[in-house]
Amino acid sequence: SVILSKCSSAGGSIKSAPKPTPSLAVNEVEFWMTKGNQTVNFQKQTSILAFGTTYNNYTTIEVDDSQIFQSIDGFGYTLTGGSAQVINELNAQKKQELLQELFGNNENSIAISYLRISIGASDMNTTPFTYDDLPSGQTDVNLDKFSLTPDKKDLLSLLKEILAINPKIKIIATPWSPPVWMKDNNNFVGGSLKPEFYRVYAQYFVKYIQKMKAEGIFIDAITPQNEPLHPGNNPSMLMLALQQANFIKNHLGPAFQTANLTTKIIIYDHNCNKPEYPITVLNDISAYPFIDGSAFHLYEGDISALSTVHNAFPNKNLYFTEQYTSNSGSFDGDLKWHVKNVVIGSMRNWSKTALEWNLANNASFGPSTPGGCTTCKGALTINGSDSFSRNVGFYIISHASKFVPTGSVRIASTIIGNLNNVAFKTPTGKKVLIVENDGNTTENFNIKHNGVWVTTSLEAGAVGTYIW
Repeated sequence: SVILSKCSSAGGSIKSAPKPTPSLAVNEVEFWMTKGNQTVNFQKQTSILAFGTTYNNYTTIEVDDSQIFQSIDGFGYTLTGGSAQVINELNAQKKQELLQELFGNNENSIAISYLRISIGASDMNTTPFTYDDLPSGQTDVNLDKFSLTPDKKDLLSLLKEILAINPKIKIIATPWSPPVWMKDNNNFVGGSLKPEFYRVYAQYFVKYIQKMKAEGIFIDAITPQNEPLHPGNNPSMLMLALQQANFIKNHLGPAFQTANLTTKIIIYDHNCNKPEYPITVLNDISAYPFIDGSAFHLYEGDISALSTVHNAFPNKNLYFTEQYTSNSGSFDGDLKWHVKNVVIGSMRNWSKTALEWNLANNASFGPSTPGGCTTCKGALTINGSDSFSRNVGFYIISHASKFVPTGSVRIASTIIGNLNNVAFKTPTGKKVLIVENDGNTTENFNIKHNGVWVTTSLEAGAVGTYIW
């Protein structure tokens, strides 16, 4: 009774012990999503995804990081001369904001790690040019007139700003045409390289790589010719497989060797419908040692062509270097098709890169050469000096580039039904799974790794990237 009275006098009833708060599930998987209807554009999701073992009967994608495939060089775009021109039209502050978003390594960046550029003009330049253009009838076999000047104002200046942000970005460079005095039709469009200029043209590549290095720009790889079986573009050139093999084994390869260049020689750089082209070049035992691998586009054929070449030459690398989105395409259709084929498809078929085409253009889908592409939509549209908009190409690449840095490796993941996917392990040990729902209905599914799983869902046509 004494104790009770003491408690009473202390100010009322005895306090009960606090109830334990239920433990909240901790989010273990970062999840970024884009929906085909554009209601969600590459946004980090707030749903809690925790690994567990509670049974359900949903589809399961199993990720197995004990099975390792190719290493990854990077994801990105072609920085055409036209792209550089329109990006340089932004005011200084807006341009720096954009470059940080594209090439930085921070929370708001998509961390592009790979760029393709043209050696001379592509068809997404205002006019065609090379680095050794001469009046008709003249030649320059010693390349005394060679100069990067036509690209210094826009492309080179912008590349230097990009390299200041990401000094490790990898660059592949590709010519649309050699100087016209080297060609049998003396024209930027079509024609073929004259055999008497094979040696000179090999030196043109050497000089290009050396001059770019002097500007502080290291060229990781080149291809001898963009789309060698499409001589109708402006600029362009026809270069058949046996011609390419001859050029590499007798001229380009030895020239690189003599100059002590480490820049890779990558062949073909055209559509998936002709795997016999790179196979023919690689079958040349004298060309073979100089070749790092083969590059592909997918305007014709099937992405599995990369595996056809891999199976024939498993020691040679593969690269996916170009696919454009059209100004007449739909966001939902392009998102599905490109993520399925360019990102997931190329990676599951041994590619080290996945590159979309033009990084940026203006609201009229220019600039382009007369006869060049007038329907190619950039990943970005630059609207004057103080604004830009992000198009479907931006989101296609973002789902990979932000989370799968250079040096990652592809690991095994199962494809079930409509859920196209590819998985990676990053240099820091994180797992990344990119999933595209190719079906017509929302799919609930599990992501299983090391005997435990998370359960998630994607709407029809949506793309998700999962990181843990």
